[in-house]
Amino acid sequence: MKVWVAHEHGVGLMGGLPDGVTVEIVTGPDRLPSDPAGVSFWVPPFLAQGGTVRLAEKLPDLKVVQLLSAGADAWVGRLPAGVTLCDARGVHDSSTAEWTVTAILSYLRAFPPFIRAQARGEWAYADFTPTDELAGKRVLIVGAGSIGAALAARLAPFEVELTRVARTPRPDEGVHGVADLPALLPTADVVVVIVPLTDQTRGLIDAGFLAALPDGALLVNAARGPVADTAALVAELSTGRIGAALDVTDPEPLPAGHPLWTLPNVLITPHVAGSVKGVLPRAYRLAGAQLRRFAAGEPLVNQVADGY
Repeated sequence: MKVWVAHEHGVGLMGGLPDGVTVEIVTGPDRLPSDPAGVSFWVPPFLAQGGTVRLAEKLPDLKVVQLLSAGADAWVGRLPAGVTLCDARGVHDSSTAEWTVTAILSYLRAFPPFIRAQARGEWAYADFTPTDELAGKRVLIVGAGSIGAALAARLAPFEVELTRVARTPRPDEGVHGVADLPALLPTADVVVVIVPLTDQTRGLIDAGFLAALPDGALLVNAARGPVADTAALVAELSTGRIGAALDVTDPEPLPAGHPLWTLPNVLITPHVAGSVKGVLPRAYRLAGAQLRRFAAGEPLVNQVADGY
């Protein structure tokens, strides 16, 4: 069995390989290590796009694509029939939850203006105190999957009131459905959106969603850029009525001169929530476990269905 992976050091992170498995390193869609025929299991690069996705069409024997990312939106509907797509659910829980907590605290405790003051050499105590705080805030998490659960666990010690929303309500777990958002948004001080990008979630954060937020609310997008309507986001944020912390944008990368860059009530990071030192060890451990399941004829975990 021939397996292609994206990182040379990833091979050693996969653990024991089944007998008869040959692993080759693919450094790019135009730099193939051998004849694509015979490749049945492929681990593409983290956050692969464009030409990398199209490489699947050149692999006639491909059976499994194991992603290193939690999001599968770039791949859904673009693989040949008979190819099983698996995401990296669970791999990015801790890192994305950490980024979200960091972003919320940084925004509420006024770190962005303090950093700008530091760059100017100004002691800006009187300018930005008293700051806001997380304690006592009503936090709404839109997306109750594994990352949402990890985030809820990390927010609980901060003395917040947590409410969770998923595509399908789970009353026994206290999880609301998306249909409840119009009633929940006006009661939230912080709204974290951590949903996969699907046809149903594209444009979820629209003008109506934003208008429903109370004055002073903070919107955190740790999902995908197109989950938000950028024009609506710019229009609402430009009023200064609410703030935002964004790890993702649409378009991405966000071009120089875009109005989001200069709004004082917006904190932006360049899609880094999952880009931590531990991501590849965790991701390749999953890939190794999946490869062993595949070789043994066992069911694979994290199979993508309905877009995620």
